[in-house]
Amino acid sequence: MNERILVVDEDRNTRDLLSSALRASGYGVLDAQSLAQARLLLLSHCPDLMLLELNLPDGDGMELIRFVRAMLQTPIVVVSARAHQRDKVEALDSGADDYVTKPFGVPELLARVRVALRHARRAEGEMEPLAQPFCAGELVVDYDRRRAFVGGADARLTPMEFRIVELLSRYAGKVLTYDMLMARLWGPKARGNNRLLRVNMANIRRKLEKDPASPRYILTEARVGYRMAEPEEL
Repeated sequence: MNERILVVDEDRNTRDLLSSALRASGYGVLDAQSLAQARLLLLSHCPDLMLLELNLPDGDGMELIRFVRAMLQTPIVVVSARAHQRDKVEALDSGADDYVTKPFGVPELLARVRVALRHARRAEGEMEPLAQPFCAGELVVDYDRRRAFVGGADARLTPMEFRIVELLSRYAGKVLTYDMLMARLWGPKARGNNRLLRVNMANIRRKLEKDPASPRYILTEARVGYRMAEPEEL
């Protein structure tokens, strides 16, 4: 699956320019024109990187940087009309990975995107690709296609839901604690607050289980975490 970039900018022309350049380079693209839209896409689609204009119609992009860093590890490259040194320092101190002022050269910006993604992969350690899908009962987790199927039907998981299922299936039979899952999915600062995880898990079970109240595939270890059932258990 191509790495997905979230473009956050109020200006439609800028969003179109960046989207075209990113797609031509093989990236998937999401776009938002406000803080509210960006927050929703960050939590539901878990993009691999965000390009952010600080001047937004419903608030300051600095708020979004702090929001991301409180919960996620998503690399952030600021692409903004603000050229003052004070803004650059504040953005970088708040957690941005890079800062590019407008007007910008597309080749240079794409190079900065590649660098930020490379640093992120190195920091988190990419999981080894698996050649074969995970199969347990009627559940098939296809890592290459990044989809889960139940009885041959696409479960239509969101990107974040798939990441949860993918992580649990890679360690099938082992209990992954709430804190471990939160840190892996939303960053180390998310530990201790598993509300997002519980909401996503409820949605996953509605899509994967015949009876979500009595799950077969993803089992809860009370007050500890979750465990994917091994194939021989089903």
